Amino acid sequence: MLAKDIAEIVNAKPVAIWNHHLLSKDYTAAFASDLMSDALAMIQDYPESTVLITGLCNAQVLRTCEMLDIEMILFVRGKKLNDESLEIAKEMGFNIFCTDLTMYETCGILYQKGLKGISCH
Repeated sequence: MLAKDIAEIVNAKPVAIWNHHLLSKDYTAAFASDLMSDALAMIQDYPESTVLITGLCNAQVLRTCEMLDIEMILFVRGKKLNDESLEIAKEMGFNIFCTDLTMYETCGILYQKGLKGISCH
């Protein structure tokens, strides 16, 4: 599913688009959590084609995505990064979106539209 389609489906607004070519990138999976330790433990296969869905809005999320090579972050519940974290995101080249939907609603809608969760090992 294309990044721009993911954003449109959950009515997400762009917060920071640093890599415009990633808007037409095909993402095959999503992982939703506010615990970055879970993301580090669970996202092992094809992280570059995984969207991270979270309500945790700080630099720890960015560092986790950097370690995992995740390029698209979707913040739920209307959460937004502060200016300092946005600068870090810019340096890392992430595309960041924000939706007012809850994590549950966001995951349900995206799953229904065909985006799958990551497989557990």
